[in-house]
Amino acid sequence: MIGNTLILAFREIRRNVMRSFLTILGIIIGVAAVIIMVTIGSGATVSVRQQIAGMGSNLLMVVPGKRLGPGQPSGGVPFKQSDAEAIGREVGSLRSVSPVSSKSVKAIFGNQNWTTQVTGTDRSYIEATNRVIRLGRLFSESEVRAGAAVCITGETVVKKLFGGQNALGEKIRLEKISCEIIGILQGKGQNSMGQDQDDIVILPLATYHRRIAGNTDVGMIQISVQDGASTEKVQHEVVQLLRHRRHLSPSDDDNFNVMDMKELAKMLTGTTQMMTALLSAVAAVSLLVGGIGIMNIMLVSVTERTREIGIRLAIGAYEHEVLLQFLVEAVVLSSFGGMIGIALALVVSVWLAGLLGVPFVLNVGIIVIAFLFSAAVGVLFGYFPALKAARLDPIEALRHE
Repeated sequence: MIGNTLILAFREIRRNVMRSFLTILGIIIGVAAVIIMVTIGSGATVSVRQQIAGMGSNLLMVVPGKRLGPGQPSGGVPFKQSDAEAIGREVGSLRSVSPVSSKSVKAIFGNQNWTTQVTGTDRSYIEATNRVIRLGRLFSESEVRAGAAVCITGETVVKKLFGGQNALGEKIRLEKISCEIIGILQGKGQNSMGQDQDDIVILPLATYHRRIAGNTDVGMIQISVQDGASTEKVQHEVVQLLRHRRHLSPSDDDNFNVMDMKELAKMLTGTTQMMTALLSAVAAVSLLVGGIGIMNIMLVSVTERTREIGIRLAIGAYEHEVLLQFLVEAVVLSSFGGMIGIALALVVSVWLAGLLGVPFVLNVGIIVIAFLFSAAVGVLFGYFPALKAARLDPIEALRHE
């Protein structure tokens, strides 16, 4: 009986192809929207995790000032290089400690110029931030101590000033200093905040202090913790040491902030997952709209086929057989919509992932759930029209014009 019912359902759908397509359009859009939102959201979450890991999975960032907003510290008393040196001496389980100061400066080469981020730091900065020197070399210890006029550039700076040509050995001007390029960093692209990580020029910290900043302030201390060590323990020790060095009493709040990149990764991941869930919930509403469309069309179909239903009932068809026929038609319609929506979602998701620069993460679970939900919509919204058809009076149905 099920086989015959399916044949009748396919016959009715084929008889009104355009109307059937318009009926399931809401289901198609709803299923596609949900899958696209979840897929792109999952890709964004993976991208955030990868970018945070690229910055250093066991990285602590110490910045002056109290935190006023999400990730935004206020201005405060800057650190000194001696603070970084003290952390390196007195806190255990560290791989490296890097004092960092940065400023936006115009870089000039020939008739080309580009405003970039100039960062003064030491040799351990490359290791602490998981950077790789693609060409050239790192500063030597003597260059760091002497404040030599040498620098390492990111790929964006090389592209803007040299057109992507080999820049090793060339000299660029940064305000009052002319420095020789001794290294070029491997590209890392944008971080989770949309900042270009390759738009950077790195100088020895002493060079930066004397020739760029004109002071000895340190704007940030980056701490790389050894693998397997507790970042929470190191974070606590750093806080206690800096409170002592900055002469804070037990009742004083910290005038600095120690950020754990793992915690930042969790926060950003949680935010993207919450946004994905909210957008998916909004997209799922269109499935309900599609279900209402199926119910309306099935009611119209019952009215159009009243005489056919009357004949079937008059020659001995049972009510449950008529009910099953119309219910199967509704489920077949919604299931077709679900399959078309899945195919559309996969194509659009691949395209959007490439356009947005996030990984394509195929979530089989959400595809199965979306398809089952589309079939359930057919059952839910097709039951009332099917019940109406099954309860028709055969005599009245045969009189229907």
